[in-house]
Amino acid sequence: MDDGTLKTAIAAADGDDPYRALRRIRAARVELTSELDRAEAAAVRRARASGSSWQLIALALDVSKQAVHKKYGRA
Repeated sequence: MDDGTLKTAIAAADGDDPYRALRRIRAARVELTSELDRAEAAAVRRARASGSSWQLIALALDVSKQAVHKKYGRA
């Protein structure tokens, strides 16, 4: 997501049509979440490749070691 898309979604919240604003905000949230998920997965792969433990990764993500291993351990 580029900054323009996010700014457009945020600006839409102040527009005349609240339903249109809600749709834009929802679409921006979905896109941003997807991009963040991909970035997180890449960072976990890099951390593991550089020798980081599951515990260290879990601490960085503020989740349990089991949760991070379950999500990324089999990939």
